[in-house]
Amino acid sequence: MNKTYNAGLRDYSQKLRKDMTKEERHLWYDFLKKLPFSVNRQKVIGNYIVDFYIAKAKVVIEVDGSQHYESKGLEKDKERDSYFREIGIKVLRYTNLDINQRFEAVCQDIWNNEII
Repeated sequence: MNKTYNAGLRDYSQKLRKDMTKEERHLWYDFLKKLPFSVNRQKVIGNYIVDFYIAKAKVVIEVDGSQHYESKGLEKDKERDSYFREIGIKVLRYTNLDINQRFEAVCQDIWNNEII
């Protein structure tokens, strides 16, 4: 059994793929989907669903809305990030504001981190 896959989250991850936020759609359609390697959307890893995952580089990309900056959200993200580090996955986090106002810089940062 794959320790990094929770089949119980599959249906929810499929729903999230259909209902991506405006910022997730922008990042997906205007950058990630065009990359010359596979990028997964709303990927189940362990007990979590990540926004985007580049398996080749073991990189998770998260697009964070305002709820991630409240104390409960910060605590959950710290726990998630720790889990991913333990299994050798790097997490890149960007705010909705980053996507909306610094899109080219976000894309360049992802590219720089992906190839390292």
